[in-house]
Amino acid sequence: QVHIVASGGGLVQPGGSLRLSCQISGINFKIHPLDWYRQAPGNNREWVASISSGGSTNYADSVKDRFTISRDNVRNRLYLDMTSVKPEDTAVYYCHATRQGNNFWGRGTQVTVSP
Repeated sequence: QVHIVASGGGLVQPGGSLRLSCQISGINFKIHPLDWYRQAPGNNREWVASISSGGSTNYADSVKDRFTISRDNVRNRLYLDMTSVKPEDTAVYYCHATRQGNNFWGRGTQVTVSP
């Protein structure tokens, strides 16, 4: 059974920083690529960043150079370090994993960027 729990969201001012965490169990964590997605009200779910099992990363243009995705293969944790946040970063952020062709999502954690 796959369990994905995202945490770390909250209210942050524009220009501030925030670290999101995701604890994943039920998969062989270290061999799977992982992703962060987000969904703002009225919008489709948007891919934010990905990280391969070997640590190679990719980012959406909207967050490149501001967000950093990383993973801890010992503690089975996925991170998203957000810096220089903007109001348009406001969304529910979701941790995503794939196993055997199936997609797994956490419940998400709310990030609100506002003065």
